[in-house]
Amino acid sequence: MLRPKGKLIAVGGAEDKGVESDEEFKNHLNTHFAELQILRRIKEEMRSDNPVIEVITTASMIPEEVGDNYINAFNKLNCSRINLMHIRDRIDVKEQEYVDRIKKADGVMFSGGNQLRLSMVFGGSEILDVLEDRYMKEDFVIAGTSAGAMAMSNTMIYQGSSSEALLKGEVKLTTGLAFIKDVIIDSHFVKRGRFGRLAQSIATNPACVGVGLGEDTGLLIKNGDEFEAIGSGLVIIVDGHHIKHTNIVEAKDGSPISIENLKVHVMAKGNYYKLEERQFYSKIENGVEAKV
Repeated sequence: MLRPKGKLIAVGGAEDKGVESDEEFKNHLNTHFAELQILRRIKEEMRSDNPVIEVITTASMIPEEVGDNYINAFNKLNCSRINLMHIRDRIDVKEQEYVDRIKKADGVMFSGGNQLRLSMVFGGSEILDVLEDRYMKEDFVIAGTSAGAMAMSNTMIYQGSSSEALLKGEVKLTTGLAFIKDVIIDSHFVKRGRFGRLAQSIATNPACVGVGLGEDTGLLIKNGDEFEAIGSGLVIIVDGHHIKHTNIVEAKDGSPISIENLKVHVMAKGNYYKLEERQFYSKIENGVEAKV
């Protein structure tokens, strides 16, 4: 199996950008909280003191504001080579300037917003081909937050309310950007109570592993297989490989679904998960894995 040389960093949204007036982060009492830690880790994984980072704001409806926030945040980490790509549609995505900039960057950051915009705009594009090629062949970083994280996988949630997510048909799936296969990613997972919609997604796709990302929390993915939890919150892993029973086929639309033997792991900062093994590790030191 061909392993990617690059890294994915999927972030659950609301990552700290060092905005002092942001009450959400003033109230962090978690000992794992540290200012700008997610963005700092993204920078570190790019292996440059001052990396060239292309921030892609396609998913957002307020691209200028979002872009400026990332420029300011990365500047606090002494990153001055931050560029913005306000790609809005299928015409913009064909601009050769954007393709050339992706070829020269150390990494990209997909902003939050609407993940369906990402799959619609980038699907089948030359930019997506270049991103995939660099991710597979180089030490290239593809980061994304919220919608930008959810779009990383081949199977992507694009709709589903938290309150009705365990009713058949309430969760809608489509094809994402497919940087990683056999994974379904959800964001703002703990705060917005999204366990139900990830559970239904996995019940209908048991070959996949579900990843629920808390806010200011991320998953660093190396070798296309090794997951490391980063940030101040929790990462929830939902594994349907050993499901014994579900009524997902027989149930009528709008009816409650049942799932037997759904396996769940809760990861905090520094925990690991191996996708191919479907195995949780409390830590990995010097290549030695510690199971719990």
